[in-house]
Amino acid sequence: MNGQRFLILLVVALVVALSGASGTAVGKGNSQGVSGTISIIAKWTGAEQDSFMAVLEPFKKANPDVTVKYQGAGDNTPQIVSTAVAGGNPPDLATLPQPGLMKEFANSGKLKPLTFAKGIVAKNFAADWIKIGSVNGKLYGIFFKASNKSTVWNNVKAFKDAGVTAPKTWPKFLAAGNTIRASGLPPYSIAASNGWTLTDLFENIYLRTAGGAKYDALTAHKIKWTDPSVKAALKLMGAVFASSNMVGGTSGALQTDFPTSVANALTSSPKGAMVIEADFVPTAITDTSLKPVTDYNEFAFPTIGTSSPATALAGGDVVVAFKDNPATEALVKYLATPGAATIWAKLGGYTSANKNVKPSAYGDVLNRKTAIALALAKVTRFDMSDQQPAAFGSTVGQGEWKIFQDLVQNPKNVNKVAAALEASAKKAYGK
Repeated sequence: MNGQRFLILLVVALVVALSGASGTAVGKGNSQGVSGTISIIAKWTGAEQDSFMAVLEPFKKANPDVTVKYQGAGDNTPQIVSTAVAGGNPPDLATLPQPGLMKEFANSGKLKPLTFAKGIVAKNFAADWIKIGSVNGKLYGIFFKASNKSTVWNNVKAFKDAGVTAPKTWPKFLAAGNTIRASGLPPYSIAASNGWTLTDLFENIYLRTAGGAKYDALTAHKIKWTDPSVKAALKLMGAVFASSNMVGGTSGALQTDFPTSVANALTSSPKGAMVIEADFVPTAITDTSLKPVTDYNEFAFPTIGTSSPATALAGGDVVVAFKDNPATEALVKYLATPGAATIWAKLGGYTSANKNVKPSAYGDVLNRKTAIALALAKVTRFDMSDQQPAAFGSTVGQGEWKIFQDLVQNPKNVNKVAAALEASAKKAYGK
């Protein structure tokens, strides 16, 4: 038995013991004494699957007549769930990485609304999270595992050597980059070979410049990608893509994938100073000598104009129900409690959208910081590309991924890029 699995099992045992002693680990949302079998398909495998099994232990202890059958499907989760639904044999519950797929299932009548959990969800989740989990005004999904995509990760020594501190506004962000570049180090390590990193950057900028309402409209293609608000965001994005700003210049950035972008900056011998990506950046750090805060740190994506500092771009896995019965309803309610989320938070590698998870649940100081910022954000929007047709928002070599790479190649060609985005979106949306 390896050390990580032993630690997880030890925590499980402690959680079970504590829940039996106090009853608090199960949470008020759990209806005890139900029975039956619950089938679950989720993307979590390996250590993440072990952590989710730990989350389920108090529920199973309170409901000994419930059998949970879990299938970890990894990145193939959307396809596996879709196939099961099409074949008439859907799981009772599933976690989906794309709210767009949740909407498709809901609109086709395949999902059960979670109206029975509205009260506990309203108590524990911010209004924006409830909105993201709703279709046509009905709650269909609860985001049990989330990610904060409004984070920037920096090499502490590189910042110190250049004499800069974490910037809070966009002008100061660019100014810090100029100062770092003058010190002899490219400020940004950009993973431009992965189109999804570029969509994340655009979405962070657009949410802060255009606001939530226009973000929603662009997501649904109710406004065109040639709209002035889009072009304004593309111009700001282009400022980051100046060749001298990026590790390896333009050609190097276009050949850099996400793990390499992290290795370029968060190392004892950095080639760049910053990685503009989500709270999962530390999972890609390969230099084991680095320590959080001391050697690498994080700051919130800067405000732009009058945008609120409490603005967050989010990703995550949404729990949905294909069947409703007392057992599935009890489990959904349990997963909406801070007690359930706290178990995984203590194990690490996890962010909860539940605003009532205590900061102390996160052992890693930076994980704690980014998780609480996400849970308490006043303006939250889900990753735009994950809500759009895959042909436009999330396919290698086409749509947004390819066209944003064209912007990296020529940051000043905003009009051409906007026109290409609109043409691609029109084709994908059929309108």
